[in-house]
Amino acid sequence: MNTKIIAAAVIGILAGFAAGFLIANSLNRSELEAAQAEAAQLRRSSPSAGTRAENMELSDEEIRKKIAEADQNADNFQYQKTLGLALYTYAAMKQDARLLEDVAKLLERAHKLNPDDYDVLVSLGNISFDLGQIKKDEALNEKARDLYRNALTKNEKDANVRTSLGVSFLAAQNPDPKKAIEELTAAIEIDPKNDKALRYLAQAYAEAGDKENGAKYLEELKKIDPENPAVAELEKKIGS
Repeated sequence: MNTKIIAAAVIGILAGFAAGFLIANSLNRSELEAAQAEAAQLRRSSPSAGTRAENMELSDEEIRKKIAEADQNADNFQYQKTLGLALYTYAAMKQDARLLEDVAKLLERAHKLNPDDYDVLVSLGNISFDLGQIKKDEALNEKARDLYRNALTKNEKDANVRTSLGVSFLAAQNPDPKKAIEELTAAIEIDPKNDKALRYLAQAYAEAGDKENGAKYLEELKKIDPENPAVAELEKKIGS
């Protein structure tokens, strides 16, 4: 999961590309409530727990303490997974990109301990994508793609993972809209009302020079999510 913070410059560069940390503002209410619950769990055992309950703030000291505990329990899969996913969600909720390297370390450790855990596999793909975009490192983007493909061998009907795989082709240093279209079309076949898949499918067709199909999927997006912030940009790009 995801944020729009990273910095204004990064947001401009990404121009709507998304997976994991980079789409924090797409979290719905129930997801945000879950994120708050996870943040509360992170605070457990911290002496200042009661002083910031309303805004769910964690101090750097509290976070470092939890990460140090994870380092001391490096063979504990559940500890690495729970802390990694909670910190990832917290980073998104608080729009703080500084935690991403720590999250990546925790999830990488968890993945090595249990390569078949689906949540870790997908989240590690997401954070690899995120860091690849921030660092402009295509190797990390390719790593994310491999992780998404691995996840899809375990659950080929996961439209969100299929969407993330498609987006990875749009976000590459040398974008491949045709491959993006293939994956995003598959995502739509699984979930016809997946707003993210519709958004990026419209974009992929526009980038491939097929404005007719771009307009088609833009209209589908507008039917289910007329307030989507990508609509205006896509209308300019497609000319609809």
